[in-house]
Amino acid sequence: MEKITLCGDNCLACPRYLAQTEEQLQKAAELWHRVGWRETVVSPAEMRCGGCASHKACTYRLVECTLEKGVAKCSQCPEFPCGKIQELLARSAAYQQRCREVCTPQEYAALEAAFFHKEENLRK
Repeated sequence: MEKITLCGDNCLACPRYLAQTEEQLQKAAELWHRVGWRETVVSPAEMRCGGCASHKACTYRLVECTLEKGVAKCSQCPEFPCGKIQELLARSAAYQQRCREVCTPQEYAALEAAFFHKEENLRK
């Protein structure tokens, strides 16, 4: 089973989304900092993730774009893959390389499953 975000992430493989305990959230916060997704190690409360929602700011501005285009997901848009998608794939590739450098094999496997199959997930 999958829960795919507009940017192609798989929530059900994400260590942050799956974290239930303070210890798991702290570990995820430390990992996010180590790979460069956070400037500091944030508190477990800040790390908690309930998933994407239309009221949250989207780093890639995909929520706003899909609303403007009147589509439920990017692959339904006649402009897909657009510049926003190309930018997010390029950023993801850079993140993937960084994760290979600083993560344990187990950490990398979890992040790869969650974040590094964006293009495949976006086309579903």
